Amino acid sequence: MQIIDLHCDTILHLMDQPHLNLYHNNLSVDIEKLQAGNALAQFFALYIDLAEQQNPLQYCLSMVDIFHREMKIQQPYIALALNYQDLLSNQQAGKISAFLTIEEGGALQGRLENLRNFYRLGVRLLTLTWNYPNEIGYPNIEEQYGEQGLTDFGKEVVVQMNQLGMIIDVSHLSDQGFYDVAALSNKPFVASHSNARAIRGHRRNLTDDMITLLAQKGGIMGINFSGNFLAGSNWSRVDDMVRHIKHIVKIGGIDIVALGTDFDGIEYQLEISHLGNIDKLIKALVCNGFTTGDIEKICYKNAISIIKECL
Repeated sequence: MQIIDLHCDTILHLMDQPHLNLYHNNLSVDIEKLQAGNALAQFFALYIDLAEQQNPLQYCLSMVDIFHREMKIQQPYIALALNYQDLLSNQQAGKISAFLTIEEGGALQGRLENLRNFYRLGVRLLTLTWNYPNEIGYPNIEEQYGEQGLTDFGKEVVVQMNQLGMIIDVSHLSDQGFYDVAALSNKPFVASHSNARAIRGHRRNLTDDMITLLAQKGGIMGINFSGNFLAGSNWSRVDDMVRHIKHIVKIGGIDIVALGTDFDGIEYQLEISHLGNIDKLIKALVCNGFTTGDIEKICYKNAISIIKECL
């Protein structure tokens, strides 16, 4: 079974620990583990904590540099992908595709030219907020932000991303921000690493109404492997992943579910610690009545549909 993972935080660790490389490391994501999991593509997030970075733009550019250096060093095994055709070309060459993303719209520092420049550098997905308000909008971390949506600049970002051909990611965005994106975007959008709030009542997860609307818009949501968003425990269990998947399919249909592991951004114990263990989830889905066609959609085909549609 091929796999596309919509979110990992691995590049941050490569930046913080310069001795690490992308081929073999002690993290959840490296090329060896991706190969073991039959990864078709991995989305690599450039994660920024605004509380720690005085210049988020420059910090993000430094991570872009690390990403591209690793792509050059590891070019026999992995290559940047900018669109569906690149995905096919890399696959034919026996390479994993790497899609570059940013997790924190504060990296733009309120300027559309920075968005366009990141696009030129290969960024194809932007998670509009992380856990702090920024120039684009508000996070879903606190209830007080729930009814605060996109700013005027945030609305400009959505329009510009549609025009450029970038994937809009609403994971971490406030509830009202989600609805603002749904109203504004003329392309499908994603929640790259979010689960079902009806199963685990965490604000990072989507309500049933959001899941329904996301499905109507042709979007997808990536199942987050963190125990905190699965069941509120310190243990990330496959059974809990299946519970979320079954609920999301019941509400939004099979075409909405994807994988957004959040690998290397998880502080909890993992039953699936890397993609080499992904068979545990596949077997559990089979045992719960999912067909091969269903599982293919969850593992990679739904993500491919978004790549085709948006990029």
